[in-house]
Amino acid sequence: MQEFHDSTPSDVVRYPMVPIRDVVVFPHTRAAFVIGRASSVAALESALAGDRMIFLATQHDATIEEPAADQIYRVGTLAYIANSLRKPSEATIKVLVEGRERARAVRVEEHDGFMLATLRRAPVTADNSKRVQMLVARLGTLVEQFTKLAQEPNPEQLQAALRTPDPSQLADHLTHVMKLSVEHKQGLLEIYPTQERLLRLVELLELEIDKLNVDRTIQTRVKRQMERAQREYYLNEKIKAIHKELGRKDEQAEFEELKAKIEAAGMTDEALEKAMNELRRLEQMPPMSAESTVSRHYLDWILSVPWKNRSEEIRDLNFAQEVLDADHFGLEKIKERILEYLAVRQLVDKPRGSILCFVGPPGVGKTSLGRSIAKATGRNFVRLSLGGVRDEAEIRGHRRTYIGALPGQIIQMMKKAGAINPLILLDEVDKLGADFRGDPSAALLEVLDPEQNHTFHDHYLDVEYDLSQVMFIATANVLHRIPPPLQDRLELIRLAGYTEREKLEIARRHLVTKQCLANGVKSEQIAFADEGLQTLIESYTREAGVRNLEREIGSICRKVARKLVQKSDAVEQPGENGEFHFTVDAETVRRFLGPVKFRPQMAAERSEVGLASGLAVTEVGGDVLQIEATLVEGSGRLTLTGKLGDVMQESARAAITYIRSRAAELGIPIDLHKNYDIHVHVPEGAIPKDGPSAGITMATAMASALTGIPVHRQVAMTGEITLRGKVLPIGGLKEKLLAAHRAGLTTAIIPKENEKDLVEVPADILEAMQVNIVETMDEVLQLALERLPTPRRTTGTEIAPPIWEGPQPGGASPEGVVTG
Repeated sequence: MQEFHDSTPSDVVRYPMVPIRDVVVFPHTRAAFVIGRASSVAALESALAGDRMIFLATQHDATIEEPAADQIYRVGTLAYIANSLRKPSEATIKVLVEGRERARAVRVEEHDGFMLATLRRAPVTADNSKRVQMLVARLGTLVEQFTKLAQEPNPEQLQAALRTPDPSQLADHLTHVMKLSVEHKQGLLEIYPTQERLLRLVELLELEIDKLNVDRTIQTRVKRQMERAQREYYLNEKIKAIHKELGRKDEQAEFEELKAKIEAAGMTDEALEKAMNELRRLEQMPPMSAESTVSRHYLDWILSVPWKNRSEEIRDLNFAQEVLDADHFGLEKIKERILEYLAVRQLVDKPRGSILCFVGPPGVGKTSLGRSIAKATGRNFVRLSLGGVRDEAEIRGHRRTYIGALPGQIIQMMKKAGAINPLILLDEVDKLGADFRGDPSAALLEVLDPEQNHTFHDHYLDVEYDLSQVMFIATANVLHRIPPPLQDRLELIRLAGYTEREKLEIARRHLVTKQCLANGVKSEQIAFADEGLQTLIESYTREAGVRNLEREIGSICRKVARKLVQKSDAVEQPGENGEFHFTVDAETVRRFLGPVKFRPQMAAERSEVGLASGLAVTEVGGDVLQIEATLVEGSGRLTLTGKLGDVMQESARAAITYIRSRAAELGIPIDLHKNYDIHVHVPEGAIPKDGPSAGITMATAMASALTGIPVHRQVAMTGEITLRGKVLPIGGLKEKLLAAHRAGLTTAIIPKENEKDLVEVPADILEAMQVNIVETMDEVLQLALERLPTPRRTTGTEIAPPIWEGPQPGGASPEGVVTG
């Protein structure tokens, strides 16, 4: 259907238009398709009524039933309707068309129920240049490769297309025959120049050949893997048959058993999903592969950790009190704290966990106390020693990427405990180290924080684990080695040490029975008299705890065991029934253990000039320091020996400055420092010492040396000194007073601000010692020196005021003395 006007260009025509789906018709090719839309049928009938020419254009989306003009490609093919067939029983028409030439729709409009397109014919130019011929030759090579790789069922069509003499028609024929996407075919249809169309066709063929090569490589690899898998399957089946003959479980039954264990373990959702994924991976792995061993090891660990099993807790306060009293003598504050914890457990279903930390010298019962707490609460007890641990992975574990990876010690302790609510004792937490592998104390922050440990993350398990129901107890000898952030998470309870009376009771109730049992001696065959135990405590041990005392009792028990086996008449003491019985008294202790190791009294035999007793705290409890000061001719230098730390050296300098500022009151010549050197020594020289609490002791020893007045031999003192003579508070008062009492000292001088700490000192210590409270150095000298120094005359007949206005030596200010 054409209308010609004088103004219409010769290359512009109007024809009925039919949108087609999933088909691109090219010039010089034949195509058959079915028409069923009413508009398309009307366009076909209009074309058949005319010159049988129709414009065919592909629609963008094949799913659209009635596409609009903007949903159809503008470039299409003007075709001749060669044949059409309509069956009476069907509403569709089968059409066979022959493509004639390319055309672009300039305008599309509705006309009598169908689309009428105004077209501009595409220019046709013959191109048979050398480049075109080279492209045609390249196409021939590519088509041959494509035919071999694609294994086309009808390669003759491709070969026939290549025999087309015209390069433009050859490109159209080849595109029509090849299995390309609609978009690629439409793109080739819209390229008018022959050379560009051939070049694009070469690119598409090369791309298709690359895809076919990749497919062939993958197929070869898959085939090889399938052959290997079939071989492994065959061998696995034989292994199963052999295991069946031997009565062993087959692999599938083992997987089912693992699955049942995982479902019954009571894991969290995250852990359950992780375990099931790992099990599925394990099922797909060859049983002898290294990766399957890693997965199986992981499943064994995640199943061995308790997820819901818990031990039945004992909440009976009376029972807990009985257990604690039976296992330990004294320690009332700690027992009271444990009973408070149990009381809260009865009132609150899910109380926030508290982490206790026992700080004290060795041998005072920190570890055994943790075991007793577990027994009193009905919890499983596990002990984790942290001494020397330097690797952060010891706490959090190693990631599974490392060979031989394992969970951290926390998870291993949970597996050992077998319950989600054990008591874990973190022993020697102050001995943790740090190096290039990390800081274990930083990893413990998450473990010991009640706000975080319910989501503890171990690197090996790689899932969150709840530690909130675990009762953690830490132990340490000294506090300053524990990092402050870790201290902040601990409830500190100090164990200062035992008095001699407490040691005697502990030996009676626990140590003798334990060592008799360990050495095979029955309780009716040996008896320790109180005087024998007292001799052991005073003359053969000198410690804050009872570890050495237990060791000495064990030594005696071994000697008695030897006598028992040899039946020596010389030492045998028959009992009521004539059986062997041995009593250990003071004389027996000295005979068995040899010369005494410690003198009962550590105080000096007589008061001496320049010798003062100070009190200090060490890792093994309190200790007494004998500080010596002497004058030698010189030029006023101060010499300090005894391996003193920086703080202690500064205290000595502050002390000598105070003494010189009070030279007139102390009766010291004003030019004495110019003619004499002062040497201060603190035995024992090989042991490092530091801290400010020996300030008043060094000042007293210097004052004694400069004035020539002896220091009372029964006086011990502790306190920090300032340049103005003020006495500042110190720490560890209980340990220091216990050490003074063990050394046989009867008088102690302490700072005024430490008076509040006396409530922690045992009553029998306060009864046996006279504790003096001081605020200034003048009061210290008044109490420590045997007599007051005579003030030096300053000018004329003036005499410097005395250093203290209180009572003379032999008396003490009522408010400055605390007695039992």
